Amino acid sequence: MPTIRDVARRSGYSITTISRVLNHTGYVSSKATKKIKTVMQEMDYVPNAIARDLSNGRTHKIGVILPQIKNPYFSKILEGIMEAAFSTDYSIMLLPSNYDEKKELYYLEQLRRKEYEGLIITSHGLPLKKLAAYNKYGPIVCCEDPEQLSLAAVFTDRLAVFVQMFQWLHAQKIQSITCMFYRNAQASATTRLTLAAYQKVYQQELAQDFILTNIRDASSAYQAVKKVNPQTQYIFTNSDSNAIAVRQYYLDHQKSLPGIIGQGHEISSFLANLPTIDYHLSELGRQAFQLVCAQPYETQKVKLTADFITKYDSLDAIATALSPKY
Repeated sequence: MPTIRDVARRSGYSITTISRVLNHTGYVSSKATKKIKTVMQEMDYVPNAIARDLSNGRTHKIGVILPQIKNPYFSKILEGIMEAAFSTDYSIMLLPSNYDEKKELYYLEQLRRKEYEGLIITSHGLPLKKLAAYNKYGPIVCCEDPEQLSLAAVFTDRLAVFVQMFQWLHAQKIQSITCMFYRNAQASATTRLTLAAYQKVYQQELAQDFILTNIRDASSAYQAVKKVNPQTQYIFTNSDSNAIAVRQYYLDHQKSLPGIIGQGHEISSFLANLPTIDYHLSELGRQAFQLVCAQPYETQKVKLTADFITKYDSLDAIATALSPKY
């Protein structure tokens, strides 16, 4: 593969002159430009984009750390990011983590080495303080409330919507509620906020035998129903697809259905007539992308509202609510 030095030797012009032609910077005569372009075409010379990006300090790449892609929560955020990036010259790099702290630290080190112009962190295993320490190496936007830490963030007000949901249950005199979580309270902000909302409404902690963790997908949700406390009146699942799996378990085993609540505002919750929470995740992704690319970058915090949905007026309403905005 020919290099810029080969082009210089054949054309008779310096590497600096050829670089000016490639980068459209500085003065180069029309005669020299024509000669250099002709030689590049004859030699089938392709500029090294990586080297060029390094020279001007731009990679045009935004990394998105995703614990997993199967969960609709993360795929919807990614949908919003991709939509926002489509009309720009940025490329989106998917960085799977599975909450592995070493893997996430590796991605942060890549940011420090300028392999990305910024990072969007949809969820994380590393403590927020460690994430904030890398903010000086490039823009970082997280998708949860960093509270007092100097981190840019776009997040939904989950505590408020969880309180609203538990108040709705409390008004119906529901006392026994099982909650399904991906991770325990020590590892997950969502779990902590859910339990805090329950305690605020019911004036007591949720008993451990009404807490199920490690609910990663529909299959684990289906199996976890075997561990549900028999006194349970309602099950609050951690996604709409998991809610459907829980519902199917009861139907498959000819058991009386408890109340079931999902999360994610998917069409499956509408079709099964299940309450759900709309976190407006596509909008969250769009705003996270805009924030990470903002010039100048600022550690701005954007809080979005979430909606607790108990019913829809019609199929038209769900179609309008869930249709892509692009």
